[in-house]
Amino acid sequence: MDFDRRQLIQGAALALLAPSSFKAAQAESGEGWHPLKGDDGKPVPNARLPVELTNEIEHLPGVIWVGSKSTAVTLYEFYDYNCPYCRVAVKDLNLLVKKRPELRLGLINNAILSLGSMQAAKVELALFLLKGPAVTYEFHRRLFAMPGTNDGTRALKVAEDLGVPRSQIEPLADSEKVGGMLREQIQLAANLGLAATPSFVAGGIGVLGYPGPKTIGRIVAALDRCGEVVCPA
Repeated sequence: MDFDRRQLIQGAALALLAPSSFKAAQAESGEGWHPLKGDDGKPVPNARLPVELTNEIEHLPGVIWVGSKSTAVTLYEFYDYNCPYCRVAVKDLNLLVKKRPELRLGLINNAILSLGSMQAAKVELALFLLKGPAVTYEFHRRLFAMPGTNDGTRALKVAEDLGVPRSQIEPLADSEKVGGMLREQIQLAANLGLAATPSFVAGGIGVLGYPGPKTIGRIVAALDRCGEVVCPA
């Protein structure tokens, strides 16, 4: 699937804050570590990432964990609340979690497309601290289901619809604690070189962009079968 030019430019600008592990790995391995193709038949950029960085994902604050409690089959998605491909992916991933009970899905903010994206992410993290991952996952799905541009105001409305007053959410969303959580998530995405939204990490491999539900399904099936994004022939 072709990337939106604005997504790549803004993501790449953020990735300049730190060395791009993804770019370095791609330079060493060529077009991609695995010969992955998306649902549209086009090559999907992918690269093996340093284990010391991928291990940091598990320790990030505010990750929304969905699905299995086992870590054996884990897929991470880095998303932005104004990313159109993320909006498509959220429905497919929810269906995949239901279809494959062995899947553990970790959802991480990479709010790089706009100020509104950062505002929405801060509301999400405040809700996470107040209500935990289950309510936050419902927020995540509801906000992505809304057409148009997402920002703090819309995010606060979704939180209110879930029974959490604006008076509780807003001060926490504006706090240094939540700001620090968001910076950690975005910085790790930059360190990994995930300069497109969405991006995925699975089996030590970084995948740029959304390759489509069938390809993501094959990746999860391979993780379950051999622990890799693509199993050896």
